[in-house]
Amino acid sequence: MRLLMAVAAALMLSACTSGLEKQDGYVVDTRHTAYGARPRIKTLVIHYTAEDFPRSLATLTDREVSVHYLIAAKPQRHGNQPTVLRLVPETELAWHAGNSFWRGATRLNDTSIGIELENPGYRRTTNGRVWYPFSGEQIAALRPLIRDIVFRYNIQPQNVVGHSDIAPQRKQDPGPLFPWHWLYEQGLGAWPDAERVQYYLAGRAPEQLTDRASLLALLSRYGYEVTPAMSDQQQQKVIAAFQMHFRPANFQGIADAQSEAIARALLEKYGEN
Repeated sequence: MRLLMAVAAALMLSACTSGLEKQDGYVVDTRHTAYGARPRIKTLVIHYTAEDFPRSLATLTDREVSVHYLIAAKPQRHGNQPTVLRLVPETELAWHAGNSFWRGATRLNDTSIGIELENPGYRRTTNGRVWYPFSGEQIAALRPLIRDIVFRYNIQPQNVVGHSDIAPQRKQDPGPLFPWHWLYEQGLGAWPDAERVQYYLAGRAPEQLTDRASLLALLSRYGYEVTPAMSDQQQQKVIAAFQMHFRPANFQGIADAQSEAIARALLEKYGEN
């Protein structure tokens, strides 16, 4: 009996190493790889939930929306490691992006991994919106998760984005307090080089107004959705989403010299979509 099992195991091993995989009722030949194949996962999208953790979990495990990962503001710990909730396997599609566009691609649900962070978003005050910060524990749990996903799927830095980048007409998450620059310093995501921003400023004051159409053309080349039919308000939302990501100190959506310089520096560093 042991001899038969050993022979069977040897045959299976031989089949696998030869490019033939024996299945129940058929054999798969894996020796002819198509070079036209493309990885399904190309983009990583960061969100905030705008709800507390119990309601976030209930919403994201219901039938309407879903996401691959959810991180609590104060993640539970197992030993000395924070716990991240996987709600949808990475091999399956989650309904987190909605109507979306990035670098020429639509239907980002099909080609992305989504991560939701428990965070209320903002509250309205007489002085305007006040945004809620992300906890250090939450960001500490997020960093290795992003690192692993980016490594597994070879996601390019410019394709680590926020919900507001891919749907600026509808969304503002993860908001201006999300630490994009800090993530970049960890080797994750895109950020312009400061000296190249200064080069493209060319001595202009950062707040100096510039041509909106020219700035939008740069943003379109970088990856944002810009169409001829957009209203002034829609154009402003695209610029504001870009500023919220790369210049969060001022994201009013006004076309200025600093935004233009940042866009040019990003295009130089990461290329066009």
